[in-house]
Amino acid sequence: MVSSASRLVLDLVARVGALADGETAQVPVLPGEEQVVAEWCSRTGNDFVEVRAGSAVVRRGRPPGTDEVLAELPPERRPGARLWLYTNFDCNLACDYCCSRSSPQAARRALGVEAIRRLVQDAAEARVSEVFLTGGEPFLLLDLDEIVAACTAYFPTTLLTNGMLFRGPRLDMLRRMSRDRLVPQISLDSATPERHDRHRGRGTWQRAVAGIRTALDEGFRVRVAATIPGDEMTSAEEETVFHVFLDDLGVLRADQIIRPVAQRGFAETGVALTVETLVPEITVTADGTYWHPVGAAHLDQLVTREIFPLDAAIEDVRRQFADHQRTMLGAARHFPCA
Repeated sequence: MVSSASRLVLDLVARVGALADGETAQVPVLPGEEQVVAEWCSRTGNDFVEVRAGSAVVRRGRPPGTDEVLAELPPERRPGARLWLYTNFDCNLACDYCCSRSSPQAARRALGVEAIRRLVQDAAEARVSEVFLTGGEPFLLLDLDEIVAACTAYFPTTLLTNGMLFRGPRLDMLRRMSRDRLVPQISLDSATPERHDRHRGRGTWQRAVAGIRTALDEGFRVRVAATIPGDEMTSAEEETVFHVFLDDLGVLRADQIIRPVAQRGFAETGVALTVETLVPEITVTADGTYWHPVGAAHLDQLVTREIFPLDAAIEDVRRQFADHQRTMLGAARHFPCA
């Protein structure tokens, strides 16, 4: 007479043996037989997923571990390589597609220099390789030079700005920043004012171009990023004109970025970006730690309300990302139509 455990093992061999790697099967189990399934999976190199409605769910083969999943990405794109810090949320502009809903009416919600000092120290221990400062408009903060100094002491740092406030005390702050360790990234959406001013306000194109020239004249390497709504995506000819315009300003071709609008914040249309579809880039604001900078004003991308310890949030995001990738791999099926 075949025992219940033996019958279960035979059932597992038959059902799981017929699967392709990564596929799952449901095997009926009686109460208490979960341990038999777990031991069989451990010995045969398969994955015991869960018990569901009286059946054990078993995946053929072992899912890749977190480190194996992350190894599929270039090192500079792996979760935890880049750290984004929202210095503040208030801004001198109210761009109609701002992902963080920044404007002159937005509350500041500043991280503050002391928190940023601690964050970059923690980031160094967590093997972060690069820091990005964004807002809001960071140059509204009169201690921004201290914030930048805290970051550049540990990391190459990129500072996102609209470039319109480089005068008086704020120009003095810019001049105190490291030319070797800091890259200002200035927003400019087009080679002529029309598109840029339509979304950011009349006269803003001219002031942004002046800001680019000022930063270059002060000896900084400058990156320029254009944000283009989907219904206004540039033709190849327009892109060429834009690149030539930036070339003539003195911006390196490698530092010229054209990106679509994300459907976040003020933007009612654009590229839909979710936790499941984004490679995470750890983002810290005064409100908590988020999955990605485009989602730093949205609860669906909130990782934790805590900003310390940073390494715990990084590990949590790395694990969640690997889980998402494994789920997609497990859900994939080969369905030939030809």
